[in-house]
Amino acid sequence: MSELYHECGVAAVYHLPNRETSPLAPLGSPEKTSQLISRLLLDIQNRGQLAAGMTTFNPARNQLIDTHKDVGTVTEVFQLNHQQTFNALMKKYEGPAAIGHVRYATCGKDDRSYAQPFERHHIQKSKWFSFGFNGQLANYQDLCKEVLTESDFHLARETDTEILMHLLSQELSKENPGELHEILGTLSKRLDGAYNIVFLDALGNMFVSRDPVGIRPLCYAFDGSLFAAASESVALANMGFDEDQIESLAPGSAVIIKDGELSIREYARPTQKAHCFFEWIYFANVCSTLDDQSVYITRKRLGEELAEQETVPIDDDTIVVPVPDTAKAAADSMAYHLSVPCLEGLIRNRYIGRTFIEGANRSDKVRAKYTPLPEVLEGKRVLLVEDTIVRSTTMKALISQLKERGRAKEVHVRVACPPIIGPCFYGIDMSTINELFAPRFLDGGDMTPEVEKAMAAAIGADSLKYLPKESIARAVGLPGTSLCQACIDTTYPTDAGRKLYQIAVDNSQNEDRDSDSHRTYDVTPPTPVRS
Repeated sequence: MSELYHECGVAAVYHLPNRETSPLAPLGSPEKTSQLISRLLLDIQNRGQLAAGMTTFNPARNQLIDTHKDVGTVTEVFQLNHQQTFNALMKKYEGPAAIGHVRYATCGKDDRSYAQPFERHHIQKSKWFSFGFNGQLANYQDLCKEVLTESDFHLARETDTEILMHLLSQELSKENPGELHEILGTLSKRLDGAYNIVFLDALGNMFVSRDPVGIRPLCYAFDGSLFAAASESVALANMGFDEDQIESLAPGSAVIIKDGELSIREYARPTQKAHCFFEWIYFANVCSTLDDQSVYITRKRLGEELAEQETVPIDDDTIVVPVPDTAKAAADSMAYHLSVPCLEGLIRNRYIGRTFIEGANRSDKVRAKYTPLPEVLEGKRVLLVEDTIVRSTTMKALISQLKERGRAKEVHVRVACPPIIGPCFYGIDMSTINELFAPRFLDGGDMTPEVEKAMAAAIGADSLKYLPKESIARAVGLPGTSLCQACIDTTYPTDAGRKLYQIAVDNSQNEDRDSDSHRTYDVTPPTPVRS
């Protein structure tokens, strides 16, 4: 669904000394290991197209760690289409270790200063570090206020990443900061939400950590001297790691590299797991395997679930059409089980830039991004498969285009997800209740045929069907107790998430549904204390 955005993705590479050089290392040279970062980030570009960057470590240069980042896609930031410029960039930033990041913002502005990694310079090497962050701190407001109650503290950016940088700096500045896993353990007592971190300091120490409930995915792999990590397994597989070398990092654990030695340490004992189910049904690359569960197989199963509940009469004029691209696996599977053709009646323009359509109204954006094919659609009863409906504005415009430009006879929307009724406070760009489509119809009640009929009329569809909540756990292949399904059942896995949801409920009751309300986790910083 084009209305929904994820916050970011992270990556890391390290050439470990005193080991047999991995054939996966670029040109067999440990000094060129950092070149792998752009490849890793390109494979997780689906997780953020707003900005990209990397920090590399090289003990042979004055800038022991150095950061290159900017607004733009991985191709733009790393000049992948300009060989000489790219080679010069890789030469400047070569080194045996690196971390990387791709960003989409759920908080903060669209400028270079918000791009990650965030680097903190210091004359003391143990306090000079850089890090990238995937997730969102649900207790951002509380932490922000806590920082700003100190008279000489200041926050320059409206982002939880800067809060995390301050907290890391405080821990590293202690007289006896402890080991890296101990620092993470201390931080975990103050942080609430989703927070996967890649960290690199000027001593060449690195850690790659996953939050204690495992909301966002994080994978790692070894091959001889080469260690690599990324938000999704597909990036590691495409680098050349074998399937049995790729693992999901356990929640509350960190891969730590210190003095060239690697260890995996648990820094916080998980009390529960809450993997975001949206990773499987929408965000992750269809080629990825997360926490031992295949993204493709999950989407295939969702299509089977859709087929089992289909009631529309099937005839020779019935076709299944996916909304490209993430709904395709579910649509293919649904069509197969119904013995109905699955056709590309909607073609997505994959080369249109984000800036090109900014400021346009929703209908213009849909026309720019999707082209309906009347050769496929005309006179057909279309089962339009979408992975989810969040705000419904894109879906309304799509249905209009399918009927007007595509000349479809009927459009029946099939959603491979239950209704979205709760905001997300863990890294997905939907934080208020009033912006969501389903709550205004359900109003705390159950889905009924009458409700579905009213929803269909609101978006201009001939009918609308969602999957039931229990279908998600079946499709993912994990128990519902191991999944974060807060956006479909309002059961939030953390204290701050539950607190924010109550704020969102209160806000929804006090605001006009059509108003441009602030995001629930937005905060106006308090006036700093003056001495």
